[in-house]
Amino acid sequence: MFCSSSPPITSLLYPKAQKKPNSKRFSSLRASLPVSDNKLKVEYTPWLIVGLGNPGFKYYGTRHNIGFEMIDHIARATEISMNTIQSKALVGIGSVGEVPILLVKPQAYMNFSGESVGPLAAYYQIPLRHILMIYDDMGLPNGVLRLQPKGGHSQHNGLKNVTEHLNGCRGYPRLSIGIGNPPGNMDMKAFLLQKFSPLERKQIDAGLEQGVEGVKTLVEEGFSDSISRFNLGQKYKFHTV
Repeated sequence: MFCSSSPPITSLLYPKAQKKPNSKRFSSLRASLPVSDNKLKVEYTPWLIVGLGNPGFKYYGTRHNIGFEMIDHIARATEISMNTIQSKALVGIGSVGEVPILLVKPQAYMNFSGESVGPLAAYYQIPLRHILMIYDDMGLPNGVLRLQPKGGHSQHNGLKNVTEHLNGCRGYPRLSIGIGNPPGNMDMKAFLLQKFSPLERKQIDAGLEQGVEGVKTLVEEGFSDSISRFNLGQKYKFHTV
């Protein structure tokens, strides 16, 4: 089910019977996708937006929990309350414009994130191309973001576990947030569980605000030229002439 990139509309939310979705789950179920004539096609397709991290106060503000922070920023910007527990995750339901979204913070620790993502994607019948994973990336400079339609797990145990619970499929979108590399011979685990320096924190905060706009654009437009411009701007934002 999850490996299908473009399932038929009838399978997206209510495949067994053509009933209207429960109003408690989604108040409006319209999403926009580009079509060949450059117009927008209305489709019943919500987004599942998942930030990876570890639950508990001791992990708050650490590099490895930047996915949770991104979800918090999106929730504030869209006025979505993270007030539901489902499938071992903290969940908030709302919308970006008229497009329904579910914001998710798995609570079973990073390496078991798939135990939340898999069941939630199945329950809400979310196609793979509308499951956005947000996570920390040591392969990017601190505060630099990148949106991609698919990819590997980049040795990220959270992503690896999510992929396993999506039947091994890797074709889901992801927003990677750069946290830089450990300095010198610093242990990688210690680096991931460390908080940001004041300068790094400033870069991260700016990146999170930019990430909110990037996610909103993705939800409403898909991987359009706007996302290409977003990625280009992120790639060179710290370059000086």
